[in-house]
Amino acid sequence: MSNSGFLKFNLSEETSKVLDDKGWVEPTEIQRETLPAALAGRDIIGQARTGSGKTAAFGIPIIERCTSSGHPQAIVLCPTRELAVQVAEEMNWLQGNKGLKIRTVYGGTDIERQAKELASGTDVIVGTPGRVIDMTKRSHIDLSGINIFCLDEADRMLDMGFFPDVIWIVEQAPNRSQTLLFSATFPQEVLDASEDLLADPEQVFTGGTEIEVPEIEQRHVRVGRANKLWVLGRIMLTLGEGDQMLVFTNTKRMADMLVDRLDRHKFESVALHGDMPQNKRERILSDYRDGKHAVLIATDVAARGIDIDTITHVVNYDLPDETEAYVHRIGRTGRMGRSGVAWSLVTSNDVLQLDRISSTWNLNIPSSQPPDLPKGVDRDPVRKREDWEEVSDSFGMVRIKVSVGRKEASKREFSDWLKAEAKLPDIAIGDILQEDHSAIVEIHVEKAGATLEILKRREWDGSSLEPELLDRPAVAFNRASMLA
Repeated sequence: MSNSGFLKFNLSEETSKVLDDKGWVEPTEIQRETLPAALAGRDIIGQARTGSGKTAAFGIPIIERCTSSGHPQAIVLCPTRELAVQVAEEMNWLQGNKGLKIRTVYGGTDIERQAKELASGTDVIVGTPGRVIDMTKRSHIDLSGINIFCLDEADRMLDMGFFPDVIWIVEQAPNRSQTLLFSATFPQEVLDASEDLLADPEQVFTGGTEIEVPEIEQRHVRVGRANKLWVLGRIMLTLGEGDQMLVFTNTKRMADMLVDRLDRHKFESVALHGDMPQNKRERILSDYRDGKHAVLIATDVAARGIDIDTITHVVNYDLPDETEAYVHRIGRTGRMGRSGVAWSLVTSNDVLQLDRISSTWNLNIPSSQPPDLPKGVDRDPVRKREDWEEVSDSFGMVRIKVSVGRKEASKREFSDWLKAEAKLPDIAIGDILQEDHSAIVEIHVEKAGATLEILKRREWDGSSLEPELLDRPAVAFNRASMLA
């Protein structure tokens, strides 16, 4: 045999031949670390990301321990239909000519057809939690004879709210002798659940979670929340024929709201998040993969099931709370050597987080203006709005620069004049920082718009005040240095 690395596992002749025919010479790290204990019947808790060979890590022990009896002996639970199909396909070629009947059970397809397939004989079930529960309650599946229970992508199951379903299924399989749990990450909730599901498990944590930063063009636009939709509209206008965009929001509610707001401006988009029924999520994802939707708006949880090579644009409508999530997001584009661009819409409150992301992953995310309107488009589909809160500091003060410095008037003189002309109360005027022929005056955000318009129309000693709205300062004025 040429697959010398697998010889030490003492696999059956059939499995060894399949691996040899496939050209598998050496096991991957997750296979090397888990197979001895898994083949011996021990419970396994393994960390491995997609592409690390984890399907074979649990598939080979299941195939080795099951027989062609026509009765369910093992079940593999997956979070999505796509993953269930993928796992079943790999296990089918791994078994070679052993003759195991490996059946897929998932939503979004005819339940009676699946029931007939199960009734014709089943040795291994690969399915999604919802459909497995449905078919168990209808007596199409009998879990009492299950010996091996496997949970694939446990963290994603948790994110999608499937853990109560998982526990219900486990309770229907009281005779299981082995439990295998695989996950890319291990949040505390998964670790807690593993204590209830597994008995003295072999724990394997591989280096598979190292993150590769994609080499794509990255940009960020400083913009207030009120004008994020305006910037997104500009970016969407740059989409060419066949281009696809993935827009990330931090909440399910924002994803739905964004689809609604874009629809009002004649932009077609569709949302994807964990509150949707699984069959609807799968249908949306399938249509997106087939190019029926150009723009998909998703939360991080929902997007973990997206592995599509044709995505050309990623937009962080909301900057993620976790720095690692940023890298996962932008990695959805630029696949298979293709070009891609990632835009991040950054409010003043997001600046520190953008710095954290840049420094953590050594990224260059330069500031950019929104794209220009394409040729032939003379106005924005989404109107730009005034957003005073974006340029105000943490005290709610906005800075306006005027051409009246200490040589033209004292702080007190200018303050009194401003209060009279704009009818401002004392509390609406903050600090006034003067130079020789200019000054920066702070005005409360509630009065800033009206004050700026008045300053544009008034003159000081016969000269224009040349008012200019300034960006939000990195550090607020010292409140101790009030009017002289």
